[in-house]
Amino acid sequence: MRRFLIAVLACLGLTAGALVAASPAYAAVFQTYGSGVNVRADAYLSSAVVGTLSGPTSIDVDCQKSGDLVSNSDGTSSWWAHVPALGGYVTVVYVAIPEDKLPGVPECGSEPPQDGDITLADVQAMFGSRIANPSLVETGLPSLNQAMRDAQINTPYRKAAFLATLVHESRLEYNIREIGDTRPYGGRGYIQLTGDFNYGPAGQYFGIDLLGNPDLAMSLEWSAPIARWYWTVARDINPYADDLDMGRVNAAIGYPAGAEDQRRCDSFKAAVNYLTGSVPSGVICTRPSPLNGDTTKLTRTQFEALAS
Repeated sequence: MRRFLIAVLACLGLTAGALVAASPAYAAVFQTYGSGVNVRADAYLSSAVVGTLSGPTSIDVDCQKSGDLVSNSDGTSSWWAHVPALGGYVTVVYVAIPEDKLPGVPECGSEPPQDGDITLADVQAMFGSRIANPSLVETGLPSLNQAMRDAQINTPYRKAAFLATLVHESRLEYNIREIGDTRPYGGRGYIQLTGDFNYGPAGQYFGIDLLGNPDLAMSLEWSAPIARWYWTVARDINPYADDLDMGRVNAAIGYPAGAEDQRRCDSFKAAVNYLTGSVPSGVICTRPSPLNGDTTKLTRTQFEALAS
């Protein structure tokens, strides 16, 4: 029903310019549907009603907030869109999108996009059809960009290595589970965290029970921080990216050498080319022979001894 309404509203030409005079900073425009939709002072059904949408309209949303669960015949959502021009929140259930959370809209109280952050357009230009679910990728980008800042993944080579790795691990989808892997500690999240030897230490690092609740590894809250933990704590991968050494980057992720190494190296080159305008000479796509086997269970110390 929501998908149908999106098309209908577009055909009717209901645009933000026609209905809202000015947009707040970082606003995204969405269409609502239905009549008599309440605008509330906060994201809760008990909050005061500060206005009512008499019918389908265009709203400028600057952030969204998790609050009370609301259901209708088209779906269920606990997310509420903050509309500054209306002075309150509208439940996402009455926003004409197929998702239950607004794509590309930050959570209220979070940081706005910063200069140098990676956008959906960036990763689509880098990786093309590997970005199979753009709206989901876009939803995760604020947390992924924060993780990159925290990990000092702040140069073109580091960004290219990190993103090329994740697009092959998870298609840059934060909530992905490795297909067909039914093991309790099988691959989850951006970096496909695998094994109790990773879930345990990662959980200890963040103070969460990943062994007892492994699905946290593919939650929006923890998927990106866990990828950052693996990149900088379980392994120290930035220096390999600095050296254009995708052979060691791939070995550090933890799988046996093979054709996948070259595919990831090609993605790295595509990302570097996009970020810098050229592919530098000296990119290393092959591993040192001691790292040709499955490196998954090596400790950081053991890995670095073989990688040296």
